Amino acid sequence: MPEIVVAIPTFRRPRSLSRLLGALEKIEADERLAVVVADNDAEHHEGYDLCQTLCAQGYRWSLDPVIAPERGIAQVRNVLVERALAYRNASFVAMLDDDEWPSPQWLNQFLRVQALTGADALQGSILFEFETAPRAWAAGFDGVTSIRRPTGPVRLLEGAGNIFLTRGCLEGLERPWFDPAFALTGGEDRDFFERLAHAGKRFAWADEATAHTVVPASRTSLKWTLERAYSIGNTDMRIFLKHHPTLAARTREFGKILLALLLSPILLVILAAVPNRAVDALRRISRNVGKITALLGRHYNEYAVTHGE
Repeated sequence: MPEIVVAIPTFRRPRSLSRLLGALEKIEADERLAVVVADNDAEHHEGYDLCQTLCAQGYRWSLDPVIAPERGIAQVRNVLVERALAYRNASFVAMLDDDEWPSPQWLNQFLRVQALTGADALQGSILFEFETAPRAWAAGFDGVTSIRRPTGPVRLLEGAGNIFLTRGCLEGLERPWFDPAFALTGGEDRDFFERLAHAGKRFAWADEATAHTVVPASRTSLKWTLERAYSIGNTDMRIFLKHHPTLAARTREFGKILLALLLSPILLVILAAVPNRAVDALRRISRNVGKITALLGRHYNEYAVTHGE
C-alpha cells in the first residue's frame, strides 16, 4: 500500500493531464505512491480513458482512475479525498490540478518542509508559463502571475493547486470536505482552508516544492482579468458571509466595499494617463462589484468554462 496519494481532478484536458502524469513518473521519491485521478466528465471521460491506457502500458506508480459523476470542482475534490482516504497506509495526500506539473524534487521538498514546520497543510509555489506573453499591466494580477512565497509558516494557503495535506488534517474535518455550494463558482478551496484554520490546523509554504502551469492565451486578456477579479470578489464575499454571520462584521465589510467603490473611480480618472495603474483601478472596481453582487445573492460560475486542453 502507498504512503502518499497524489490526487488529481480533471475535466476535458487530456493533453494537460498526460503532461502531468508524465512528469509524475520522473519525480525523485523513495516513498510508495498512488496516483488517483477523478474525471469530472462522465460523458466523454477522456481523462479516465487515458489513465486506463497508461495502466496497460506499465505506468511507474499505482494509477487509480475514477469517475466523479456530479459536475463541479467541489464535488470532484470530494471524490478524490474519499478515494485517497481509502488507502489506509497513506499518511499524506497531495493535490495537483490537471493543468500543472511538478518539478523532480517536488515531493521531497514537501516532505522536508512538513517535517521542519509540523504543518497540517502546505502549498508549493506555482510557476506560470504563457502561450501568449501578458501585457505589462497584468503584472501582479491574480491568474496571470506566478505564485511564490518564502518557505515557512503562513496564515492561510492560496488555493487547492499544488498542496500537501496530512491524513489527520482531512480525517478531522466534517464532510463534505469541499462545500458543494461552490461547485461552479470556485472558492471551495478558500472555504476549505478557512474551516481548517477554525479547526486549529497549521499552514506552511514550501517554495522549493514547485509546480508549473501554462496560462492559455484566453486568460491574458483584459476582459478575462476583470472577470477573474469579479469572480474572486464574488466568492470571497460568499465565504465571508458564511464564516462571519454577525451583523457587526457584515456592516464593517460593507463599509469597506462602499469606500473602495467611491474611491476607485476617482483613482481611475487620476491615473488615466498611466495605463498600468488605471487597469489596476478597474480591477479593484470589478472585485468590489463582485462582492456587492454576492451580497445580493448572485453567483458567478467561473468554472462553467474550461481553459486549455
